[in-house]
Amino acid sequence: MNKINVNDFRKADYPIDDIFLNRWSPRAFSEKEVEEEVLMGIFEAARWAPSASNKQPWRFIVASTKEERNRFNQFIMDGNLIWCKTAPVYALIISDSEAGGAHAFDAGTAWGFLSLQAAKSGLITHAMGGIYKDKAREVLNIPEQYSIHALIAIGYQDDVSILQEAHQEREKPSNRRPVSETLMKGSFK
Repeated sequence: MNKINVNDFRKADYPIDDIFLNRWSPRAFSEKEVEEEVLMGIFEAARWAPSASNKQPWRFIVASTKEERNRFNQFIMDGNLIWCKTAPVYALIISDSEAGGAHAFDAGTAWGFLSLQAAKSGLITHAMGGIYKDKAREVLNIPEQYSIHALIAIGYQDDVSILQEAHQEREKPSNRRPVSETLMKGSFK
């Protein structure tokens, strides 16, 4: 398999752990099943994410069987379905809006913890906003009090050649703007 060298695309301006540079969102998923212990480990990491007043408003609805993934495929937009359907696991991240104003922020933090543990465990993840949320709510019987945020494809990386040509060209880690363009001191500039 042609492994992508992240260092060809990313360089930190300040010292950080390599996990932050090595975690990116590939689309080339192998159909290889994820071992239960490894899969539960990434959700265990998400469990330990910080949350406002320790309300832990995030929930994950997981699809790891063919039948479950086919049900999820009903609400994935075509542009994502074309590449993610080989992923052996999907996880829909939702949060309890009754937990207060930080519920979405906290769910995002849980996703971050999950993605880093997945990378550390040799898995790849790709979060997608390209889903039909109303359809997901209907298909998965999600109560109205839960906000639907994103669908995460989880699995092992495969060779870029399994993707359609347009996706092959995009199959590389993206860079980030410098900290100097993100950080403001004292007030908004």
